[in-house]
Amino acid sequence: MKKGTFTVLLLVSLGGGLGAYLQRPEAVQSKWKAPAWADTLKNPYADRVEEAIKAGAKIFQQQCAVCHGNKGRGDGPAGMALNPRPADLTSKEVQAQSDGALFWKISEGRGAMPAFKAILSEAERWQVVTYMRSLARK
Repeated sequence: MKKGTFTVLLLVSLGGGLGAYLQRPEAVQSKWKAPAWADTLKNPYADRVEEAIKAGAKIFQQQCAVCHGNKGRGDGPAGMALNPRPADLTSKEVQAQSDGALFWKISEGRGAMPAFKAILSEAERWQVVTYMRSLARK
C-alpha cells in the first residue's frame, strides 16, 4: 500500500471514530456556562481594542475558523460534522457573555473544543476574545 493511501485511510478511520463519538448522547452536553468567578476577569485589551482585534483576527483564522467559520457563525467546514455544532459567535447569546466567561471557555475547552490554554498564550486568548466582540458588528 502506498504511503499516501495509508494516510488517507488512517485519517478516514480516525475521523469516522471521532464522528461516531461526537454523535453519542453523552457527547452532546448541556448548556455551557462558565463559573461565576470568570465574570470577574478583566480584559487587558479594553483600552487597546484595535490592536487586539487585528492580532485576534489572525489567531482566529488560524485556530478557530475551521470550526466556527470565517465570520464566526459556527459554520466552518470541520464544525459541520460536530454535535453539538460550534457556537455562532455573532449570536446575542454569546455576545451577552462577559469577556471573562469567553476567556475561560477558550482557555478550558469542552468536548470537541480544545483547551487553548495549552496552545495560545494568555495575551493571545484575550486578543481572540476582543476579536470575537468585533464579530457582532459584522
